[in-house]
Formats: sequence, C-alpha cells, structure tokens
Amino acid sequence: MEISIRKARKEDMGKVLELINELAVFEKEPDAVIIDEDDLVRDGFGENPAFHCFVGEIDGRIEGMALVYFRYSTWKGKTVHLEDLIVREEFRGKGLGSALYTEVIKFAADQKVKRTEWVVLNWNKHAADFYRRTGANVMNEWDTVQMDDIAMHEYLKQKNIL
Repeated sequence: MEISIRKARKEDMGKVLELINELAVFEKEPDAVIIDEDDLVRDGFGENPAFHCFVGEIDGRIEGMALVYFRYSTWKGKTVHLEDLIVREEFRGKGLGSALYTEVIKFAADQKVKRTEWVVLNWNKHAADFYRRTGANVMNEWDTVQMDDIAMHEYLKQKNIL
C-alpha cells in the first residue's frame, strides 16, 4: 500500500465531494451538504481561491482529503483553519489521515502562521485523542457558534435591514 499526498486539482473535486458527503454521513448529517462539484471548482481554483485542498492517495486512488483556508485572529494574526480532514472509512487507521494532517501542519508552518485551528465533535473521542497526542490543545471550554442563511435573514428582518 503506497500513500501519497498532493495538492488537489480541479479534476479531483468530484472525489473530494464524495468524501465530503461521506463525512456528512459520519457526522450524522447526511442531508447537510448543499454544494456541488462546480462550487468546489469555482471557489477553490478561481482568481481568488477560498481554500486550499490536499488529497491523499492510496495506490493512486483518492481516499482522503484535507481542506484549509486562511483566517485572521485579532490576537495571533494570520492563521490556518482546517475545515475538514476526511479519510474513507475503510482506510482509517492505515496512516492516510496522519499523512494528511502532517501535510496541513507543514503547510501552516510554511505560511509562517501563528496558529492552526479546527473543531472536532465532542463525541469523536478517537480524533480528539489523536490530536492531543500530536500536541494540539482540544479546548473543551469553547462552544462553536453558527448562524445559517435562514437565521441570518430572519435576524436582519427583525432589525428592519431586509
């Protein structure tokens, strides 16, 4: 079994989308993905790419991916956010996830950022334990806050902005 990691190309986005959908099932939200392959190509490979993506191959087939983008911290400056790191279920525990993770950390270090950040579901103990073993700080005292497009519009309507 040969593992290789490389930057994703436009033509990889179909496989990347498959992995994103697999993650949604794993995270118990199978209907949450609304993007399509065209969105990934446009947003990742246009004039101002919104993200960087790495794919992990086993024996030449894409079996994992990691998607990152830049954020800005008022305390630290430019940071890298790891949005998702996904490995097909049948290839977990074989080193592909670790190789993708290492590539993300190397990318962040090469960019000279002061922090790499991501979230992990509190029930995904295996992942949280892995991150702790690598020296990452899993911060249990922080809660993730999100507002979807419907909630944003409702809020703005309440404020008489829409």
